[in-house]
Amino acid sequence: MTNGPVGGARRLFEALHEDENAVVRALRAGASAESADEDGTTALYLASVQDLPGVVRLLLAAGADPDRASGPDAGDLPLCGAACGGHAEVAEALLSAGADPDLSEEFGFTALRWAAGLGHARVVEVLLAHGANPDLPGPRGETPLVVAARRGSAHTVRALLRHGARAVAPALEEAVRMLAVDVEQELRDALRAMYGEEGHESAVHRETVDGGVTVTVELLRDGEPFAAQDVQTGHGAIATLLEGELGVRAPFDELAARGVRGGGPGLDNWLVTVGALWLRGDEETFQAAAAWTASEDPLRQAFGADVLGRLGFHDGEKPFAARAVPLLRELARSGYPVAAEAAVRALDRYEEGPAGARD
Repeated sequence: MTNGPVGGARRLFEALHEDENAVVRALRAGASAESADEDGTTALYLASVQDLPGVVRLLLAAGADPDRASGPDAGDLPLCGAACGGHAEVAEALLSAGADPDLSEEFGFTALRWAAGLGHARVVEVLLAHGANPDLPGPRGETPLVVAARRGSAHTVRALLRHGARAVAPALEEAVRMLAVDVEQELRDALRAMYGEEGHESAVHRETVDGGVTVTVELLRDGEPFAAQDVQTGHGAIATLLEGELGVRAPFDELAARGVRGGGPGLDNWLVTVGALWLRGDEETFQAAAAWTASEDPLRQAFGADVLGRLGFHDGEKPFAARAVPLLRELARSGYPVAAEAAVRALDRYEEGPAGARD
């Protein structure tokens, strides 16, 4: 079914594949902004999933309803389509035009549930800024924070916590569970459960994205991918963040294992756990960090150096300098680049004055 004058809807849908000027011409020629194709897919929904923010704004300005459901069963919402694709600018346009951030699709998925489950942190921020309920459960009763913890997106978890998400304990349980999971095998098992075991090879890809490593498993048919699932691996950072919210003090060895898990310096797992140890700033933490610098594992050495690099720094005081600096100087001469570089970074922090100037 189509709306508007004869041929108007068709012109509008053709214009979506051209440019914004073509959309303006179709609207001026009489096409309705609420046009839908023969399957019930609205022009606004299609523009939303195709990440066409300019077109979305034109349709909204011409009267398209941002909450009108789309598709054969009227089960798809423009905002959810934008959230699935990680299209933050489109989501912003829809919300600014009055889209309900908590409206759910046919099976109970809200835009926030989609964005949290897929690790689209920027969309999560936009939704929360427009009043999305951070604790509204999805179709299985899981809150966005639990879903984000499973996904492994530390940025998404931070956003939810900043906006008052409360399901911290179950989210921590999920993050800790994921730390013990072989994510490659879990993704492979999930794909094979859907598509069967027979004749399917698989390929694994790892990409550093948004402060962490995203693992993607593809199923191959005749050497070509035909299905894929992915997950982010910031579960160590997430567990540490959630423990901080609950006042839980994790064991040192557990924090070190999280820090070096799936990457190294500069990634969320590393930075968040190092930061948590800096805040402890006590003798027990110094002893643990000093022991790591003497480890046979270069990554553990680097992790220990980064912990020593700002341990207990408060109000310009550096209480462990007399013992930390000799350890760091020795490590800086080591034959392992990652450890030596971390030691040099730490020494630079000890040489900085309270305002960042040299002593």
